[in-house]
Amino acid sequence: MAELQVCLCASLQAGEVREMALQLPQGSSLADALEASGWAVPADAPCGIWGRVVARETRLQPGDRIECYRPLTVDPKVARRERFARQGARTSGLFARQRPGGKAGY
Repeated sequence: MAELQVCLCASLQAGEVREMALQLPQGSSLADALEASGWAVPADAPCGIWGRVVARETRLQPGDRIECYRPLTVDPKVARRERFARQGARTSGLFARQRPGGKAGY
């Protein structure tokens, strides 16, 4: 019986990215791939194939890229506001391209 070749990627901690090529029997599921990897992926962690979240019972196809996601620690909107506050209004966005001698924001 032919084997599936898939790629398993995970970022279980900030700044750490793991990637592993796996060969699995035909008809294997995403859960089988996680078990075969030996990585400690939490049972409630969402996983996906090529960026789409799928159930762990999903059958794999040859060449699939399995991705394990971790929860966001900061809301992206909040992070942007904090970054804007640190950088200041004059160095970002519309305010960076100001006419010489013009008022702030114009």
